Amino acid sequence: MGDREECIANAKLAEQVERFDDMVAKMKVVATGSEALNEEERNLLSVAYKNVVGTRRSSWRVISSLEQKAREKGESEKKLQLCEEYKKNIEKELNDLCDEVISLLDNHLLPKVGDSVEPKIFYLKMKGDYFRYKVEIASGKESEANLAAKSEEAYKSAYDIAKESLNPTNPIRLGLALNFSVYYYEIKKESSTACDLAKNAFDEAIAQLDAGKEDDYKDSTLILQLLRDNLTLWSSELEQEADDAAPDDDQ
Repeated sequence: MGDREECIANAKLAEQVERFDDMVAKMKVVATGSEALNEEERNLLSVAYKNVVGTRRSSWRVISSLEQKAREKGESEKKLQLCEEYKKNIEKELNDLCDEVISLLDNHLLPKVGDSVEPKIFYLKMKGDYFRYKVEIASGKESEANLAAKSEEAYKSAYDIAKESLNPTNPIRLGLALNFSVYYYEIKKESSTACDLAKNAFDEAIAQLDAGKEDDYKDSTLILQLLRDNLTLWSSELEQEADDAAPDDDQ
């Protein structure tokens, strides 16, 4: 077994025992090597970073909530300072990990895709995701706007290629539509745009669901469910906003 194969085998083992920092270390070696990643290897890389970043995103949300509650309760400066310092540590870890992924994508993974469509879309979606995660914790309007623009650029590039090249039921295209719509909803606060994007992706996929690859069916239907859940929530919020904005009827 060569070094590359050994790293992949170790990464799979690390995933099984949920040691995702180890998984990241092994897949980083694979990603920086001379060979392009196949579909399985791309998924291993994605799962590894998604987990190490996901736990820190969750921690950041919790510490932000605790900090807010401490302020509302008028807690001591010492306690507030502890919260702030801990939050900054988490933010640094998150930013470092996101920068690491973006660097891998720009310097190693995207340059090796050639004319392959699916890997290019996969990596551009990842780039959009990790810039989006940076926006979530950004401080300062200018920094936030700059990062958001980079996230949108990556998502848009990926989605333009996906619409031209991939079936509407393709899980990569659907997953991209899901995350791009979340970007519009959570980052840009454009609920209507988010709904339109999600609804178009959902409707186009449903219309061709029977024509898609059988191997993709399970993944596609799972993402379709997530799109539908988001649409239900966002649409009801838009309706509520419209009701709130409407003038009262004359009595």
